[in-house]
Order: sequence, then structure tokens, then C-alpha cells
Amino acid sequence: MSWFSTHYEKALLGAAVVIAIGLGYLGWSKFDSMNQEFGIKLVGGGNNNTAVANAEWIPKTLQSMRLDRTWTPANDGDRPVDLFTGIPLFIKNTDPEKALDLLTDAPVHPPIPNSWWLENHIYPGFANSPDRDPDGDGFSNIEEWTAKTDPNNDKAHPPLINKLVYVKDESLAWVIRPSHGLNGAFPFNYSDSKRRKNKLPAGEVIQPGGLFFSTPPMQDRFKLLGSEVRKEMNKAINLEVEVTWVRIEDQKPNKKGTVYEIPAPLADNRQNDFAQFDRTAVLSLYALGLSGKDFKVEENTTFALPQGTAKKDYLLKQVTPASITVEYSDAQGNRKTVEIKKGGMPTAAQ
Repeated sequence: MSWFSTHYEKALLGAAVVIAIGLGYLGWSKFDSMNQEFGIKLVGGGNNNTAVANAEWIPKTLQSMRLDRTWTPANDGDRPVDLFTGIPLFIKNTDPEKALDLLTDAPVHPPIPNSWWLENHIYPGFANSPDRDPDGDGFSNIEEWTAKTDPNNDKAHPPLINKLVYVKDESLAWVIRPSHGLNGAFPFNYSDSKRRKNKLPAGEVIQPGGLFFSTPPMQDRFKLLGSEVRKEMNKAINLEVEVTWVRIEDQKPNKKGTVYEIPAPLADNRQNDFAQFDRTAVLSLYALGLSGKDFKVEENTTFALPQGTAKKDYLLKQVTPASITVEYSDAQGNRKTVEIKKGGMPTAAQ
């Protein structure tokens, strides 16, 4: 019997050892060839086992990214240094050979100081720079400077009353005609420039304290307060005669308490002498992009600027075909009055 047949277990064990040694050598030789080919070596253990070129810069980079890099403007003496916006260079129009220093020389656009243009980052080099409107709120640079408001913020602007335009007057002319009365009671009829009419039914009279009329357009608009007889000189006949005058109180909200005195009866040829007006102003605000968007306000009523806001700070005190009068409170709470002529803006505050 051969040695292998009796010792085959030892032979197998020996062969396994030889194979294991061979595989180990093969792996080592491959890794060594990788080192030679790529020129790297394993460094450290675990997560530090990297071979990235300049890896030591990574922590420094992360540290740099955490630094506060807020840019703070610097000053060169008394001049602010702005690295993002250059200071325009100008020459004097009276002497083209000399440069104009915006910080020390005379204003380019009097009375606005040159510093104002620089502080607000507005270019003053245009001939109409004072009339320009950078924030589009309807107020020019010169108006913003005068009012000390921010020319770059459309929410900060001079008083809006300065841009209110009186477009036209829409007036309703009307007249009330009392007829002969009896025991202090009178019949009435009404007519106006829109050809509308009110008339009491035949035989009906209004007692003192009574409202009239009972139907539109002037339903319950007027109240009879009473009447009195006065002696007056009649120029036509050159004699003193007795004339009955009735006193009527207006009940319209914006005219509440207004009293009209009218002779009874009122002759046809005297109607114009006792005509009254319900006046309405057509207005437009030439600011905040609202120019041309007309709105109407009745005389002696309050209104807001711009229209639609809740706070009604303005009172349309008077309306005439030629002008309107507006009362309002300024920022300090002082009561002001302005007159606005037809087609124009306010003239002067009082």
C-alpha cells in the first residue's frame, strides 16, 4: 500500500496550506502593483483611510466658510467709499476745464444739495433730474426733497392733497315754490335742472314741522319750520306791502340744518333769485398711479385719499364752478385749508 493512500488526510492538509500561501502572495503582489501604478498608500484606519491629494485643506475650507464676511462700508476721510457704485464725475458748466466735486462744490440743481443725490443714490446728471420720479409715486425729486420724504420708497411721499386735481363741477340747480298758504300751512312744488319735479296733490298743504315731499326725487328732503309776514318796499309800485316768508330746513345729510327763506307765493320771474344748488366735485388724484381715475365728492362731505381707504381725513367744504375748498389735518394735527382751482392742484395751505 502506498504512502498517499495511508496518509491522504495529511496530503490534503498540506495542499490547502500551499494554496492559501499562494492566494495571499497573489493579493499582496496586486496591491503592491497598485501602489506602484497610482502612487498612493493606505493612510490611517477607518474613515481616515483616504488618499485624496490636499485633503488637509478640507477642514480649513470648512472653517473659512463659517467666517462672518459681511461687507462694511469704509470711509476715506469724510467720504464714504462704495465699491459697488462709482461716484459720477462732472465738470462745471461755467468752466469745462475744471471738475465738479459733488461734496464740496455748489449744488448741481439748486436748492437740492449735492449730498442729497449721493445719499439717495440718484443720478443728478440729467437736466430734469429734479423733476424725475424714481419710485413712481407721482412726486418728483424736488417735491420729495422739500417734504423730506424718501424718493426711493413709494410708500413714503409728501401729503396726497398736494396732488388732488379739481376736474369739474357737477351741480344740480333746483327751486322750491311755495304757493298761497292758509293758517300757516302751505302747498309746494319742486323742479330742477334735470327736469325732475315734485308737487303736492291738489288741496294738500304742509303744516309747520311737516316733511315734504312724499315721493322721489326729493322725498322727505325738506321740512317746513314756519312762516312770518314782513313789510317790504315794493319798488315796482313804490309802496310798502306785506310779504309772507316761509322758512324751510334742508334734511339732506350734507346740508342738514341749512335754512332757506322763500316768499310765498314765489312768482315765476323770481325763481332764479331763489335757486339753490346741490354741488358735486369731480376729482382725480395725480399720484400713486391713479391719475385719470376720477371720483365724485358732494359738497360738505368727507372723503379719503386715496379713494377706498377707510380713513376719511378730508372735508370738501365748498364747491363752486371755479374752485373748491378742502379742509384737512396735517401730520402734526394742525387744521389746514387749501383752495384748488378748476383744472389745477392746490395753491397754498392756510
